[in-house]
Amino acid sequence: MTNHTPFPSWADVAPHLVAVAAGRKSADLVFRNVQWVNVHTREVLPNSEIAISHGRFAYCGPDASHCIGEDTEVIDGQGRFAIPGLCDGHMHIESGMLIPAEFAAAVIPHGTTTMFTDPHEIANVMGLEGVRLMHDEALMQPVNIFTQMPSCAPSAPGLETTGYEISAEDVAEAMNWPGIIGLGEMMNLPGVVNGDPQMLAEIAATQNAGKTVGGHYASPDLGPAFAAYVAGGPADDHEGTCEADAIARVRLGMRSMMRLGSAWYDVETQITAITEKGLDSRNFILCTDDCHSGTLMNDGHMNRVLRHAIDCGCDPLVALQMATINTATHFGLERELGSIAPGRRADLILTSDLKTLPIEVVYGRGQKLAENGTLLVKCPHLDWPKHSKETVHLGKTLSADSFAINAPKGATEVTARVIGVVENQAPTKALEIDMDVTDGKVISDPARDVCQISLVERHRGTGGVVNALVSGFGYQGKMAMASTVAHDSHHMIVVGTDPENMALAANRLGEVGGGVTLFQDGAEKALVELPVAGLMSDAPAQDVAAKADALGRAMAAAGCTLNNAYMQHSLLALVVIPELRISDLGLIDVRTFEKTDLFKGHKE
Repeated sequence: MTNHTPFPSWADVAPHLVAVAAGRKSADLVFRNVQWVNVHTREVLPNSEIAISHGRFAYCGPDASHCIGEDTEVIDGQGRFAIPGLCDGHMHIESGMLIPAEFAAAVIPHGTTTMFTDPHEIANVMGLEGVRLMHDEALMQPVNIFTQMPSCAPSAPGLETTGYEISAEDVAEAMNWPGIIGLGEMMNLPGVVNGDPQMLAEIAATQNAGKTVGGHYASPDLGPAFAAYVAGGPADDHEGTCEADAIARVRLGMRSMMRLGSAWYDVETQITAITEKGLDSRNFILCTDDCHSGTLMNDGHMNRVLRHAIDCGCDPLVALQMATINTATHFGLERELGSIAPGRRADLILTSDLKTLPIEVVYGRGQKLAENGTLLVKCPHLDWPKHSKETVHLGKTLSADSFAINAPKGATEVTARVIGVVENQAPTKALEIDMDVTDGKVISDPARDVCQISLVERHRGTGGVVNALVSGFGYQGKMAMASTVAHDSHHMIVVGTDPENMALAANRLGEVGGGVTLFQDGAEKALVELPVAGLMSDAPAQDVAAKADALGRAMAAAGCTLNNAYMQHSLLALVVIPELRISDLGLIDVRTFEKTDLFKGHKE
């Protein structure tokens, strides 16, 4: 366990806050001449003043003169809006390719001061130890990072093999850790619907601890199965992709989490439940889910989601509620954060416009953290153990033959099941495509946008490789891209048009201990090293983002035109989102949660 100094509770400092608000003691900091954006009442209060002491708001109102003493720092807000720090209701730090400290350093200048994060990526690689490492580093940061204990490692038992498995006992143990806020997304929806004892035990342990159960209902079935899932205990869901999904969730008492990540664009298609159907917006939350480092550095974080919601026609104050107080309320923290009101953590942003939302000054717990995009504080690193950077075990040097797809004996043509990538969405399509057989093998067909996808086992060094086909990337020529980020089991995914380049890419990641690489015509064109669990880098975010940008350019040069195709690549092994995925056990039909054959039929 890492030692950390806990932020003092409201109860601890209440006597001092009372004295400041009453004028008996002076505040540490007072903002004057601000427009106080009150998310409790959804109104803007001009000519307001805000007093802060011991990292919490003490007074909010028209005149804080009585709170000012000799040592009080007084700041002229210049008529700008004072809004609460932004909250991300559901996210995975590992998707940013960064350890928690560097992720915090990247998002603080964008106004994110609270994150609810599910580290189930590292749980699949390092088990409970990995979760604890993420949790401990999160508690060291100058902003609020709450950890949800991962629920599903593996995400779909029997359909994949992970490096470690999470048990109900692990969940019960973690509920006692100081930074655990609840249970991470419950992806095993068949387990909940069918009454699996372990899944229900994990939910029970969370509910008995008085904490929130995260949901993940990635199915279009909104009938009895959905009702059964909700009855099991999940309290929110971020997998909706259309208005009907959003409405169904809030009608059954869930919070609908609408996400805008690097590749998931699900806000515009669902926010009409509020803007057109008029549903109560307090039951909706904005989140990112997955944002890679390039998005964080170039486009933003929760400020990006907020602007997008406003651009989709949402009232700025409603959108702001969905990125602050709604999130805090959902996790039982409305009295702790998510608003500018007495007693709450003094997380505050100064901005000159509520629609375009320039993040001009960021405060967290009463401390100035960033100004005009520049980070002003340190984000301390945990001392990550050596074995956390030794997690890629291939077992052997892979060759082109490792990536050969052998056709049925005597076949001249096969009907193959092909994973179809859907741009800007997590679901895939289960395609059926007739493929020619050459010298007994099925090979990529770039002319029809069909290339090979392979999953390489990397946790136990078995040397296992599962080969299949994928469509949608648009790759041309002889190339391959490999990644040890392969949600959620995090083996290695290799997508390519040429077995020799696929072998080069896979072996390269074995050499560097994990990451993402792209080879073309036998030469490495891009490399993002991710040594921590094969998922994250401990380098500064701008350095990782620069390499990620180079990767994006290399993918485009190889013919890929998809928006944020790396994110699509990384989810092709996620065997809980329909329709078709790949795992270390084979091709998975997620509509039925069963393994299926690569070939449907063939001609001789």
